[in-house]
Amino acid sequence: MENLKKTTIHDIAEKLNVTASTVSRALNGNPRISENTRKAVLKTARELNYEPNQIASALRSGRTQLIGMLVPNINRAFFSSIIRGVEEVANSLNYRVIVSQSNEVFDNEENAVKAFLNARVDGIIASIGKNTQHFDHYQQVLERGLPLVLFDRTTPSLQTSQVVIDDYQGAYLATSHLIEQGCSKIVHFTTERKIAIYKERYRGYTNALEDHGIQMDETLVFSGNLQLEDGRSHTKSLMENNKDFDAIFSASDYAAMGAMQVLKENGLKIPEDVALIGFLNEPFTSFTDPPLTSVNQFPIEMGHTAAHLFFNALNSGKKKVVPKKTVLQPELIVRGSSLKRKL
Repeated sequence: MENLKKTTIHDIAEKLNVTASTVSRALNGNPRISENTRKAVLKTARELNYEPNQIASALRSGRTQLIGMLVPNINRAFFSSIIRGVEEVANSLNYRVIVSQSNEVFDNEENAVKAFLNARVDGIIASIGKNTQHFDHYQQVLERGLPLVLFDRTTPSLQTSQVVIDDYQGAYLATSHLIEQGCSKIVHFTTERKIAIYKERYRGYTNALEDHGIQMDETLVFSGNLQLEDGRSHTKSLMENNKDFDAIFSASDYAAMGAMQVLKENGLKIPEDVALIGFLNEPFTSFTDPPLTSVNQFPIEMGHTAAHLFFNALNSGKKKVVPKKTVLQPELIVRGSSLKRKL
């Protein structure tokens, strides 16, 4: 039968005829240990297939080198790209990221935060779900003295560092572009406007109309979950009610894609009859017919920034960290779906 006994630092010490404390110091890079001894310990550790006891190490250092990361949906390119950005920074510092998704369900979000705390993560990086109304579960993270960084969907109710895109500017750029293309009856797809990012996108849309002298028409604003089916149902409603519109600015690429499907099914040309713009710049936007104009949120950069804010808080020791809000600038990626006129 195969011997399942794990190699310990005592086994390494016995083979090298040194003390266990010397092996421990060498493995942890203690400067008191000579380079020759350190190399010998590492070589022997590899030969004996030594694996450090992470739990014991965490008890000694007070850190598990784990970050809990919570996203609304892991199957969205936007959120998976942010995870990638966080991991690139974390892995370079020998940290690992545990990811959970809420699927926009409050109980899932609350339970994930509890699970992270029970797993003794060193802190949490999170994006708040659409249906989250109170934030006691996040407040518990702060009360334990752990770093908490919010990204994309954030709240002013929590005194913690945040990283967001300038959603107002992204929506303003998108709506202004449609107006410059000759559109004046611009539909807006949104969701619950109590969520800061969608409130800001709505504000950017309305201010762009106002600044260009176009009367705001609330009957052209549709609220839903911003999924593909929402885009389809909103567009069907517009057509069934014979609404006069020449453009759609959606706060989500998915709802814009649903609109594109219905417009095509009814023989309307894009952008000649109706111009379209989404928000997120998901990978599929460059492959639609015509390619979909969208607002790029730079998710990998957002992930990098969130991770740097996290480690700044983590490494501050007992020093009080002043919460920092980082606002990234969006970019309008102009494609065929909105180009009624040549630029």
